[in-house]
Amino acid sequence: MLPFKTLRRDTNSWSLFTLLFVGFVTLPLFALFITTFSGPGESWGHLVKTILFRYTINSLALVLGTSFFATVLGVSSAWVVSRYQIPGKRVFEWLLILPLTIPSYITAYAYAGVFDYGGTFSKIMDGFGLTSLKVDILNLPGLIFILSISLYPYVYVASRAIFLYQSGRLIEASKALGASEMQTFLRVVAPLARPAIFGGLLLVVMEVLNDYGAAKYFGVNTLTTGIFRSWFSLEEPNTAVFLSCILLVVVLFFVLLERWQRGNRAYVISTKADIELPCRPLKKKQRWFAFLIPFFPVLLGFVVPVAQLMQWLFLTFEKTVSSFYWTIAIQSVFIALLAALLTVLFVLLAIYLPKWNRLKWLKGSTQLATMGYAIPGAVLAIGVMIPTLKLDHWLIQLAQDLTGKSTGLLINGTIVGLVYAYIVRFLAVGFRPLQASQLKMGKALSDCSNVLGKGHLKTFWNIDLPLLKTGILSAVILVFVDIMKELPLTLILKPYHINTLAVKAYEYASDELIMESALPALTIIITGLVPIIFLNKLLLGNTTRKINKKQLN
Repeated sequence: MLPFKTLRRDTNSWSLFTLLFVGFVTLPLFALFITTFSGPGESWGHLVKTILFRYTINSLALVLGTSFFATVLGVSSAWVVSRYQIPGKRVFEWLLILPLTIPSYITAYAYAGVFDYGGTFSKIMDGFGLTSLKVDILNLPGLIFILSISLYPYVYVASRAIFLYQSGRLIEASKALGASEMQTFLRVVAPLARPAIFGGLLLVVMEVLNDYGAAKYFGVNTLTTGIFRSWFSLEEPNTAVFLSCILLVVVLFFVLLERWQRGNRAYVISTKADIELPCRPLKKKQRWFAFLIPFFPVLLGFVVPVAQLMQWLFLTFEKTVSSFYWTIAIQSVFIALLAALLTVLFVLLAIYLPKWNRLKWLKGSTQLATMGYAIPGAVLAIGVMIPTLKLDHWLIQLAQDLTGKSTGLLINGTIVGLVYAYIVRFLAVGFRPLQASQLKMGKALSDCSNVLGKGHLKTFWNIDLPLLKTGILSAVILVFVDIMKELPLTLILKPYHINTLAVKAYEYASDELIMESALPALTIIITGLVPIIFLNKLLLGNTTRKINKKQLN
């Protein structure tokens, strides 16, 4: 523990602001932890005896099954487009990312329509005279398939980024020692790429545990659907909190597993005196076989669901396009943009407040503040409601004492509470690109400004902010896209008089009006297409484009 004199000497106003910031962002997590001590609800005992085991097993099965198939699809596609000359190589580089523009619950709705009685698959089978061939996708294996083709781009992006800078000399050395192409990949390439692959997998796991819309529509009971059922159907918040804590333990387990497998080992690839990863030509039959490896993920993860949604849109366009739809679209964009801008503002605070304060033990507080993304949306929504409801009740009582009138809820059931939850959840999404931009700047310019007598705020405004424009723009876009797709958190916290495109698509599907969900679903996809393409260019950059040009020539 620091001596009092040292603490007093090193404490400045920024130290206080840092503590307030960390407390503001982590309040929902501490609220969940404290609430568990009050005990579960009345139905907890019955839930433990009957379906809690099924909730847990289904959630783990989803995680393991989706992780396996997402890894196979993502790693194989990344290796093929990085290593081999195949038809459409440049196009596949960005097409493989496009399934990220479609929320998993919307992909689930589309495939439910494809395999429904009288759906596209039935019509195709009828054309071949196979009228008895039916596929039931509304089950656990079907949900694993949906989540796998929706989330594999997380693994693909991480794997491709490391494959592109894989040492060509290592490949040559392996081949010179008599190893086959497959042996080289399994023994040399894959082990070096393991940290990147596991990093992408961790994002897949978080998204699987956050899923509610697809699991609910497919009738698969998971911990997330159990939280919603406890909160809304049973009206037992404490039971929902206990289920949330179980889900948090599962998330923490996978986070620690990823840290454990990485350990203290460093995976550094030298760029000096090295050669680029050679792009290997293939024979005609091999080339077309390799072409199918990235083709099927794109077909299943993007082309099929979008084609099904376009068909539904054609059939329901006149019915769904109305002033009400445009109102929802404008509300969605406004809320997402407002929350994205505020989130990036808080990201800047998360980066600079710990730097400006002089207490060493507060320097690492940023890691605690960015934990929200590891928390499923349904869990975080409950964590937000617990303290904000108490604050609302205190404000109502205060207004009653001072004015004799009740103000009603000022945070819960309003945009304020919803935006606060978005900030806590998506802080980490904007933090990564902004921190990368800030680290590239170095400290020289800021230190010179401070030496010349300029304060931290003036230095930030005049020097850092202009240099961070690209990072700020990319952070706003990434957060905006994620907020537009978010469903569980929005379902719980959105005001009654406000709707979003994600919630509207979910409501249509829940009311068995699945074709009508096409318009809001496609609107969400369109708002994500341009940012995802921008993300691809940001990831690969000019260096990658030069590498590909040399390889193709």
